[in-house]
Amino acid sequence: MADRKQNNKRNNRNNDEDYNPKFRKVRKKVCPLCANKDLILDYKNGEQIKKYINEKGKILPRRATGACAKHQRDITLAIKRARHIAVLPYSQN
Repeated sequence: MADRKQNNKRNNRNNDEDYNPKFRKVRKKVCPLCANKDLILDYKNGEQIKKYINEKGKILPRRATGACAKHQRDITLAIKRARHIAVLPYSQN
């Protein structure tokens, strides 16, 4: 009898089969370049590209930027081109 009550308590939480209190469901990020069609990534615009690098100058991964695979490749290429023409530094001190 007591076993049934405990099972009911566990099953009543959100009525979700994948319920796990340690992990919460995270909303998937939307690619900023797909969401705004007017936004064009330009390697000559350093302020725009700085959003996609961390404080050490490393390129942020997709899970941090929220970009899709296609646009993440474009971001990486733009950062590398900006570094080559000295718009962005290769590393921060």
